[in-house]
Amino acid sequence: MTLFNRRQLLVGATGAAGVAAASVAGAGAAAATAAVPTATSPASAASHAAGTPRVRTGAERAAASRWSVLRGQRVGVITNPTGILTNLRTVVDEMHESRAVDIVGVFGPEHGFRGTAQAGDSEGTSIDPRTGLTVYDAYGADTTKMTELFRTAGVETVVFDIQDAGARFYTYIWTMYTAMRAAVTVGARFVVLDRPNPTGGTARGPMMTTPWTSGVGAKEIVQAHGMTVGELARYFDGEFLTADAGARLRDLTVVQVKGWSRRDTFADTGLPWVMPSPNMPTPDTALVYPGTGMFEGTNLSEGRGTTRPFELIGAPYVDYRWAERLSALGLPGVDFREAYFTPTFSKHVNLVCGGVQLHVTDGHRFDPIRAAAEMLVAARDLYDEFDWRYDSYDPARPYWIDKLTGSTRLRDQITAGATADEVVAAWRNELSAFESRRRRYLLYRG
Repeated sequence: MTLFNRRQLLVGATGAAGVAAASVAGAGAAAATAAVPTATSPASAASHAAGTPRVRTGAERAAASRWSVLRGQRVGVITNPTGILTNLRTVVDEMHESRAVDIVGVFGPEHGFRGTAQAGDSEGTSIDPRTGLTVYDAYGADTTKMTELFRTAGVETVVFDIQDAGARFYTYIWTMYTAMRAAVTVGARFVVLDRPNPTGGTARGPMMTTPWTSGVGAKEIVQAHGMTVGELARYFDGEFLTADAGARLRDLTVVQVKGWSRRDTFADTGLPWVMPSPNMPTPDTALVYPGTGMFEGTNLSEGRGTTRPFELIGAPYVDYRWAERLSALGLPGVDFREAYFTPTFSKHVNLVCGGVQLHVTDGHRFDPIRAAAEMLVAARDLYDEFDWRYDSYDPARPYWIDKLTGSTRLRDQITAGATADEVVAAWRNELSAFESRRRRYLLYRG
């Protein structure tokens, strides 16, 4: 069932594939949720038995209604290769060929619309050869630039359809927030075609604090937010937009996922995994990333330049002792294998690194941020060479780990000799407060 705050009113729909639009009573901005009801029939049951994914994405449900939620609007689509239907075709290609949607522009985030760019890069602005649509480069765009792009394209409705990885420092959610701010400025509707959070619905980790906001954490949410992008859009709209954009969205519509619960990881959905970025190759990567992504803030390789980024962690100075110590902890849902690898790019290029590979044995019990805290503490204890990444280009905030974790606290604690228990305990109260605050914006039970 869908949860609505007191400003929201559900409006019904007709037909098994009809879209139910939700609107807000009262003046000012609106926050809404659209759900596409599903009918149970022998045909659909047979299709499920034949291997159809038990989870239906928001995109799939909108397509089943022949994109009725978007008809009569000039639509701008923010998406990448993850914005697909179960036939593995992109929503842009399907919308365009259906002739039911007037797409006036596609907006490519980091890595680009077709996904050809590496980390920290984009595809630029171009004409898409398949559809003839203009693809605007939206990576790194601030609100002013995004507003300019929307006005240039003549956007009336913004559609967001990207598979998130569930971590605060995964940049697509901040592209979405920037687009939401721009949508307020131009008076556009905002539609999220929702997708599951691949790590499940549990919130974990430290809170971002205002002095440390950046492109890898623009607003105050916890490190593993445990929300879908649709839920995050509702949270951003209710908690941040009025202060940052002067108003809430005129119309926020979330086309919900059907069949997903907060207990589910991506492996439970039956959906095909498409890499949301070059270094997020599998659902297993997404499970570890909210924790091992922190190793970007150290002098250890986070596995970039290997075929298992964020699962392989190590450095030339690491030996077998790290794996032995971590294995002895018996952390739930994960095993640590002694591993050696040679990165082909990023840190320690062409150098043999000793380290570990994380093998997630139970994604429902595994806590990636707790595991990473144990890994950091063990590396500190075992190796004098362990250090934090220092960015000379930002002398006021030179430690990348602080931007990733939201403050200096984790770095200060580990440097001072804290245990992993002490590190994790430090964010318990702020995590509890976030869990209470987010409750009104959640759409899925677990």
